[in-house]
Amino acid sequence: MLNLAAATIFLGLEPTDMRKSFDTLAARVREHLHGDPLSGSWFVFRNRAGDRLKILYWDGDGFALWQKRLAKGAFEFPKVIGPAIGVAITATDLALILGGVALNAKRRMRYTRPTPPAG
Repeated sequence: MLNLAAATIFLGLEPTDMRKSFDTLAARVREHLHGDPLSGSWFVFRNRAGDRLKILYWDGDGFALWQKRLAKGAFEFPKVIGPAIGVAITATDLALILGGVALNAKRRMRYTRPTPPAG
């Protein structure tokens, strides 16, 4: 079961190839973020364009991977000053990021449902 409030959440700030899955993302946590993928923490990765992200976490008996792609726009990660490769955030910040909300915006941008192709 997902328990967002109890988890420590880390954002990987460098773009990640979204074709990567469990083992490669766990290795990226160890090598680039210097974290333990078995800790129960959530590790969030995004692609170069910023419109897709993956969340990797250990749920006690195996890795779980969650993925989202925005229909329009890009996920906005917090601005970090200095040479950081990852940053810890709160569950509230993650909820805003997943909702496509700009972290420094006063209002949420409204997205429309994509229209299916004609034919």
